Amino acid sequence: MRLMGLDYGDRRIGVAVSDAFGWTAQGVGVVAKRRDNSEDEDIAKLMQEHEVSEIVVGLPKNMNGTIGPRGEICIAFAQHLQQKLNVPVHLWDERLTTVAAERTLIEADVSRKKRKLVVDKMAATLILQNYLDSKTKR
Repeated sequence: MRLMGLDYGDRRIGVAVSDAFGWTAQGVGVVAKRRDNSEDEDIAKLMQEHEVSEIVVGLPKNMNGTIGPRGEICIAFAQHLQQKLNVPVHLWDERLTTVAAERTLIEADVSRKKRKLVVDKMAATLILQNYLDSKTKR
């Protein structure tokens, strides 16, 4: 049972997939968003390719725990995926994952241009790994 983690952004959706045991998350790429909202077809192809049975979508909450406009967009996206792909979709608090990914890349001395290419994938990996870690602790 593999899980897919998604970091839903304005222009790109970062994608990560777990190993078969559900222990570790690995970034697999980025799906470009389109005007016709057909990015779910790319997600479906990745799901089939990696034999994914569940999806985890990052939910950006405000620092006080409330859900703002960006969070509402992610909830709608998660509901759309659940209906379109007919798989369980979980929302996971993603506060500061993009910031953590950016900081890690800066510390690794990755150039700004290269960071832009991988930060979404890395954020998706952090979202999925945090979700997996929460499941193994229970």
